[in-house]
Amino acid sequence: MKDDTGPVFPPLMSGEATDGHAFDHAIRRAVLGCDAGLVVHALGAAEMQAALVMAPEVPLSKAMTMLPLCAVGFQNALGALAPPEVAVHLAWDGGLRVNGARCGRLRIAASETDPEAQPDWLVIGLELPLMPPSEDGGVTPDETALFAEGCADVAPPALLESWARHVLNWIARWEDQGTRALHAEWRGLAWGMGEDTTQGDLTGHYLGVDEDFGMLLRSDETTHLIPLTTLLESPS
Repeated sequence: MKDDTGPVFPPLMSGEATDGHAFDHAIRRAVLGCDAGLVVHALGAAEMQAALVMAPEVPLSKAMTMLPLCAVGFQNALGALAPPEVAVHLAWDGGLRVNGARCGRLRIAASETDPEAQPDWLVIGLELPLMPPSEDGGVTPDETALFAEGCADVAPPALLESWARHVLNWIARWEDQGTRALHAEWRGLAWGMGEDTTQGDLTGHYLGVDEDFGMLLRSDETTHLIPLTTLLESPS
């Protein structure tokens, strides 16, 4: 479906532009009962924002898989449009890395916090800086922006359309095949796996993830399981 701003979305998805914050706008639309598949977007000169509304038919603990799924979809989308030397990696908490530096993130909110309950709605937000805040990259060497990493020719509307298509493809594979293929794809893109990291109040060795993408973090003699539900944001 095409909206007034131009992006064309695949069947089962529709677009809606906003002048505000895409993630918050999508949550408000979800609370009011909009159809699943709505993609809210705000394509500014310095930042690209998008948010996808979903209506999971599984418990929240399983539905949280949509966070890594949408992250893989983003990597696939940018990989199809960016020069081949541009590397994209995915942090467990939704953070995006482009050529090793932080470059945006994915966020998640849902109508439920009970892992065993089926949420009425779930929203995945994408925030991607296009232009660095300063021309002096030395000020924040661990942070970057898309156009500073050789992607100046990647048009945000095209990237948004590609993300939507790849996400829809991965959802279809997940519904048909379960998480095996998604796990394999995601593990090849995971940032920091096998290294020491801090997540919340815990610091330890990032061993990997469980079936539902919960982080396995070994601290001293204990292996902690940190479920993806700890990343849920409260609707504002």
